[in-house]
Amino acid sequence: MIHSSRKIYPFYILTDVFFIVLSFFIPYLLKYGSSQISSSLNIKLPNFEEYVVIFILWGLFIIITLNRKGFYATDRSLSIPKEAFRVSINILYVSIFVAGLIFFTKYQFFSREIFFSNFVLLCVLLSGWRALKRLVLRKLISQGFKNVNVLIVGAGKIGESIAAEIYKNPYWGFKISGFLDDSKVKAVSDLPILGTLSNFISVAKKYFIDEVIISIPSERKAVSELIKQAQKMNLGLRIIPDSFEEPLPVVEITNLGLIPLLTYKERKHHPAEFALKRLFDILVSLILLILLLPVFLIVSILIKIDSKGPVFYIRKRSGFKGKIFSFYKFRSMGQDADKQKADLLSKNESKGNLIFKMKKDPRVTSVGKFLRRYSLDELPQIFNVLKGDMSLVGPRPFPVEESDKFQYEHLQRLTVRPGITGLAQIRGRSDLSVYRWIKWDLWYVNNWSFRLDFLILWWTIPVVLKGRGAY
Repeated sequence: MIHSSRKIYPFYILTDVFFIVLSFFIPYLLKYGSSQISSSLNIKLPNFEEYVVIFILWGLFIIITLNRKGFYATDRSLSIPKEAFRVSINILYVSIFVAGLIFFTKYQFFSREIFFSNFVLLCVLLSGWRALKRLVLRKLISQGFKNVNVLIVGAGKIGESIAAEIYKNPYWGFKISGFLDDSKVKAVSDLPILGTLSNFISVAKKYFIDEVIISIPSERKAVSELIKQAQKMNLGLRIIPDSFEEPLPVVEITNLGLIPLLTYKERKHHPAEFALKRLFDILVSLILLILLLPVFLIVSILIKIDSKGPVFYIRKRSGFKGKIFSFYKFRSMGQDADKQKADLLSKNESKGNLIFKMKKDPRVTSVGKFLRRYSLDELPQIFNVLKGDMSLVGPRPFPVEESDKFQYEHLQRLTVRPGITGLAQIRGRSDLSVYRWIKWDLWYVNNWSFRLDFLILWWTIPVVLKGRGAY
């Protein structure tokens, strides 16, 4: 089993201490020290001792908080934006506490300008050096540094999904050696079947396996034996939940005495949360419409020059609780695209065939290809958000005739307002099968939070810029 080296922890802490000192004293010295240094050698810094006391407490609280949250170890599963967000959020919580401390102790000398500058520098520097560390680490990982040899038990759909996730995230440092499966012999996802479950010990030794991922939890007897063997060999062990293929509600690990339990529960949101989400949608959509007005004008002109037809494409879609609404997009296809769809149904490339998708749809115009690649055709949906038909974040709305094909249990995705972007959009968009798409939508519905919305909006930016899965 691969363990994080604790020898590096003190170095991480000292690095944080160094940048915390810089974050505190640079704004202070710039405000109070620069003029005195140039005018006199007898420097008198106002309330220096009191500032130092606050700085020490502030820095100490930050280090304790980051240590409790595990930021002095390198979790390879974290992306750079996610780590930066989490570090900044924890600094924000500590800073709010310190601000309250300053207020209640009546430290009126403490400059708001310095406090804000301290906070910004803390977020930038403590997140920034971690980002650089990850870039260096990823370079080393690509050269084989502490790579983890992984064996996946079970070559079914779940096993394939695990392999796909590992391939999409090479910075995890996982190297898949292959699968173990009792019923398959041919390669799956270009990975070999190394043997059956009975060959586990010999395969683990032969391929120097570090981690085992079990994707067949329903086979309890076989899994129990595998767990015993993996523990004897001191291998890392991960088990996919038995009900993974179902859209799970919020899951917590609890204990019934000495017995560990997975507790599934439906999260109930307060109406005020949805009211705040709606307020956020209105404010942001208004700001976006003002900022993007030049883009709207340019795109409209390009569409009119490129092909005949209206600038906007309007179609009926299923929204919140099945309500039908008019869905706006910039037109990216020819004028008679809907009439031509029937002739192209046999060429549908969508996984699952419930919705229609073609990578090289002949109906798409030359300007439309550019608009689709960078999701510019979706911009008019900001009007849908302002009207209340949609939200900035949520499950994507499907056309009415395609929504009618979904199964009854999938209708839960309509219990929230549909969104311009969502989990499915940052996890692959059109490259996903419709069932995987719906699964991400249902996960979002069951686990919604403001923090999740902010993360999805943040992650949408690189996805749009790369044009991944857009066609």
